[in-house]
Amino acid sequence: MKILIPTKLDKAAAANLTAAGYDVVQDDALPIEELVAAHPDAAGLIVRSEKVTPAIIDALPSLKCVIRAGAGYDNIDYVYARTKEIDVMNTPGANSNAVAEEVVAMILAAYRYVVPADTTTRAGEWNKKKYMGRELTGKTVGILGLGNIGRLLVKRLQGFECKVLGYDHYLSKQRALNIGATPTELDEIFSEADIISLHVPGGPATRNLINAALISKMKDGAMLINCSRYGVVDEDAIRAAKAAGRNIIYCTDVHPKDTAAMQPSADVADLMLPHLGANTREANKNAAMRAARQMIGYFAHGDTSCVINAERPADLAPAHLQLASMLGKLCYQVGGCKPIRKVECTFYNNLRSFRKWFTPWILQGTVPGAEQGLMPAAAETSFREHGIVYKAREPKDERQYDDALTIDIYMEIDGQQIKSSVRGMVVDGTPVVSRIAEFDHLYAALSGNTIVLRYADRPGVVAAIGQALSLAGINIENIVAPTDSNSGDSLAVIKTNMPISDDQLQAIAKTIGAKLAFSISM
Repeated sequence: MKILIPTKLDKAAAANLTAAGYDVVQDDALPIEELVAAHPDAAGLIVRSEKVTPAIIDALPSLKCVIRAGAGYDNIDYVYARTKEIDVMNTPGANSNAVAEEVVAMILAAYRYVVPADTTTRAGEWNKKKYMGRELTGKTVGILGLGNIGRLLVKRLQGFECKVLGYDHYLSKQRALNIGATPTELDEIFSEADIISLHVPGGPATRNLINAALISKMKDGAMLINCSRYGVVDEDAIRAAKAAGRNIIYCTDVHPKDTAAMQPSADVADLMLPHLGANTREANKNAAMRAARQMIGYFAHGDTSCVINAERPADLAPAHLQLASMLGKLCYQVGGCKPIRKVECTFYNNLRSFRKWFTPWILQGTVPGAEQGLMPAAAETSFREHGIVYKAREPKDERQYDDALTIDIYMEIDGQQIKSSVRGMVVDGTPVVSRIAEFDHLYAALSGNTIVLRYADRPGVVAAIGQALSLAGINIENIVAPTDSNSGDSLAVIKTNMPISDDQLQAIAKTIGAKLAFSISM
């Protein structure tokens, strides 16, 4: 069986595969298009950043498995691969230490003016006085994101006797302390830290997370390092701060595209690298070894645990997966968006046999910013990496809710656990929420713009809400407001034709004395 490796990958992969009896062709000199054309009988393909397009896939009629030796897999058209019954895998975690060490290298290089000092000295200058540096030892370092990379960075900084502040909205305070970081809110990190390093996922949830308001809080001479994803930092805000005379050091290793071009960070970054985070011999070897093990496991033992594009069962409706994501987002809001300790789900009737397929959708609903497109096993791993216990429960026999899904989130508030609970189902192809907390029989559609308000039941409240929305120019499309006889509270779930602003929502909440108030758009 032939395996192609059209990339500059450590030879350990080829050696292990050859020892296992595979015919391996590794060639990083030829373009991938030429290599696959010369070996159309290849059954396996291992790549790094090479583009695996539909044309590449079509050129390999015997192809069964593609492995990306690294964490991401955006360079592989895994959706098209699925249509050809080709499995795609990645090797997450192999590069974490390399990125953590890169951050330390960038700090030291920026603090000691390594690049300009080298350049000017080679040019015959002697600028010893100009390049008065700083020491990393004893500095306060803020780390945003305490996943694999963030945790390793904490360990590396301990050798420099740094005080480490950590922000990870999904970790409990105790878990952050166990890692070695003091749990700290964003505002406090930006006002106290000498150095701030970003290790958060990309996507809409974190776009421009580091904005002008946070940048304005940075200490004089503070350093911001982005080795996560391009777009997490509002570079225009950095640019404006520097133009206004702020002394801020900005280092980045991430760009819109990994190609030769004038990068948009060039005029604002004090130190910029061409996405070198994972570019070490050791990381390359780790990824190579993992890719080889996974390829052997796949063909020799049928191991598909790392497949990221496994085919969804044909009789599992997409609307039910969408329901899981929407209920997760709603449940997270109901609980006040506090750090999550545990997520428990109950699948009823026909959904029970598909419960593993819901895991990625529940993850992306309950954990904003979590990587999307994961397969079930990878989603369970992601829950663990966020310090969250995930459990799929068996329903109690006496409870029958048709094809329904219950999500319970246990959050930590001031050292105590609170429970947030919702239930929903799909009605005529539309995801609906049937219960929020103790308020049942809601049957409110989850798509669109929704306002949720809990208040002490009394006459005139719904009218007051309607009047306030009318004055704001917002139309009510639907409203349900059941009352719980035990607490005496009502819960209004209001569908509107447009989103409500935070100020408008808070004004309504104050007017009616709301105990819970939030809006959500899905």
